[in-house]
Amino acid sequence: MIQYQPGPPFDSLTRFFILMKYIFSFFLLLPTILFAQIDPLKITIARDSFGVPHIFAATDPEVAYGLAWAHAEDDFKTLQLVMLSGKAKLGSALGKKGAQADYVINLLRCRETVMEQWSTLSPDFVALVKGYVQGLNDYAKTHPREVKYKKAFPFNEQDYVAATVFSLSIFCGVDHTLSRILGGQVSTLPGFGYEGSNAFAFHSSRTETGEAFLAINAHQPVEGPTAFYEAHLKSEQGWNMLGGLFPGGCLIFHGTNENLGWAHTVNNPDKIDVFQLRMNPGNKNQYWFDGKWIDLEVKKARLKIKQLPVTVSKKVYWSMYGATVKTTKGVFSVRLPASMDIRALEQWYRMNKAKSFSEFYKALSMVSLPMFNIMYADRYDTIFYISNAKLPVRNGDRRYHWRQTLPGDTSATLWTKFKTVEALPQYLNPTSGFLYNTNHSPFNATLGSENLDPRKFDRNDGFEMNENNRSERFRELIKGLDKISYEEFKAIKFDQKFPRDLQFGYGIKNMINLDTAAYPKYTSLIKNFAAWDRTAPISSKGAAVFLLAYEFLQKKLRGIAPREITTQEAVETFDYIHEYMESNFRTTEPVLGDVQRLIRGTTFLPATGLPDMLAATYADRDKDGFFKVTSGDAYICLVRYPKKGLPIIESINTFGASADPKSPHYTDQLKRFQTKQLKPMTLDKNLILQNAERVYHPVVAASRTNITI
Repeated sequence: MIQYQPGPPFDSLTRFFILMKYIFSFFLLLPTILFAQIDPLKITIARDSFGVPHIFAATDPEVAYGLAWAHAEDDFKTLQLVMLSGKAKLGSALGKKGAQADYVINLLRCRETVMEQWSTLSPDFVALVKGYVQGLNDYAKTHPREVKYKKAFPFNEQDYVAATVFSLSIFCGVDHTLSRILGGQVSTLPGFGYEGSNAFAFHSSRTETGEAFLAINAHQPVEGPTAFYEAHLKSEQGWNMLGGLFPGGCLIFHGTNENLGWAHTVNNPDKIDVFQLRMNPGNKNQYWFDGKWIDLEVKKARLKIKQLPVTVSKKVYWSMYGATVKTTKGVFSVRLPASMDIRALEQWYRMNKAKSFSEFYKALSMVSLPMFNIMYADRYDTIFYISNAKLPVRNGDRRYHWRQTLPGDTSATLWTKFKTVEALPQYLNPTSGFLYNTNHSPFNATLGSENLDPRKFDRNDGFEMNENNRSERFRELIKGLDKISYEEFKAIKFDQKFPRDLQFGYGIKNMINLDTAAYPKYTSLIKNFAAWDRTAPISSKGAAVFLLAYEFLQKKLRGIAPREITTQEAVETFDYIHEYMESNFRTTEPVLGDVQRLIRGTTFLPATGLPDMLAATYADRDKDGFFKVTSGDAYICLVRYPKKGLPIIESINTFGASADPKSPHYTDQLKRFQTKQLKPMTLDKNLILQNAERVYHPVVAASRTNITI
């Protein structure tokens, strides 16, 4: 036993200084305590039978390290591109196309914003980021042969957060807006072209099992930097989350923990504004603002382009409004909230760790995530939907049309404040018992009488008012249902039929009604199309005709106002389809599965589905004449929340957990995906470890030695 030994007497002032010394020493040591180097031997990666990584560790930063390591094992090449974007060095890997992205990163001042706002990030989140960054850097050190882009490493926490600011700015449409400005189309509406997603939630009172149901179903590319990766993250600090993330994500973007879950779909309120500056005729770098000339800030972005021996220098401009570009039509500034707040990932982190709706809503109150609808359900009889966005408080003067180009010469158009979460369209536990969103209007999310009135919201926010085929079809399927079974819930998610009234911009009645006697060459095509039941199984001939008609008309009528196609256009469409089928399939009666394929590596499977169906499929023509699926239904996760116990989870990803063609998990989910057969998943650590295909530590993985834990 240690005995207390009295020391020399101290006066009160001396005690105060000693106390302050210890407090000061503690705060000096705090960064070391929080950000100590992580020991990989304290991290466990358990791969299930589908190769999905389940990461277990004592702390959140250790779990983030394990996620970085596991994801690098599965898709290190893509992760390196993400890291290059944060350093504005994509041009060194991708040539001219990458250099264009580097220019935008410099133009938006992503790195400068990160440095200016770094102190706004919470210490626990910075520790998480540090763990993730260390994981990727360590993987690069221990796998030097896999480092394809040497300029990606080493990278640091600021590089990483800069990459996320850039990515979210792209999601919010800055690339399309800049393209329009530089192409002389400054009056067109800014926005992000997306292919849609689905999310719906059913309250426990509306289900036969008395469980809340949640459908997580983002329609994304099936491969590449915005393809979903599935993972399960569990620490002893209250983090137990399974779901999907994009390459470079240090946490789950949408999925479920023990108590609650959420799904994202893309939304499209007015997330970006364009301002035209009035320039000084005598000084090309001065603009007029509130009665005086102000100098543009001018910097040089040094762009390294692959295979070029020299670094290219390009000027980037900045006004009070933000990123600025000069064109032959004038000088324009772009202002977007996505590039003005670096805390989006931290908000996702708080959402990951929320244990109740009140904690989840508190996370949303950060208003740092610049976009995305959020569909929520939990085990406590709560369903919730919000059209989330970081929206500025804009001047309500009707002289200013915020979806058009605005005058950049007055503080009346220079917004600086943002709306609170309470100002956004949202629903909590409607008596109908369900909520849904398919990228359509947030003012139509449940039964008619309970839907929000758009007139009660700021018109300058620009929330969507449109419907689409998926929203119309959901309403057809839900009509007449009382309590819904889990099988009916799954059937809605996997439905592949268009609604009675098609919601495409161009009407195709003249194709259906074309007279075969007048155009005998197209008889079989016209008959197959007229007899089509608007479903899209692989055996459908009518669906094959529609797929080719959709592709042809989308290109031919691009930029033309929505309308019915003419008889002449119907004939031209059938002529294209006839020629295409004869040339590529030697028949005018192929089925959809003959034309459209799921392709990865040497694996080819016929693909169901068409654009804008609930189980959507988007495909591009490849060199062999097939249509290769590129996006649509990708990561799918369906969750049931019983009152007691862990949630019941089923999921599927398009191909598999790994992007490595040599991996057994490169295509092992593909057949299940094609046949709409989900795989069971769990948050139960003991069950996962009992049934794991492989259990190891990151450093052991580096030495290619497996261990059993």
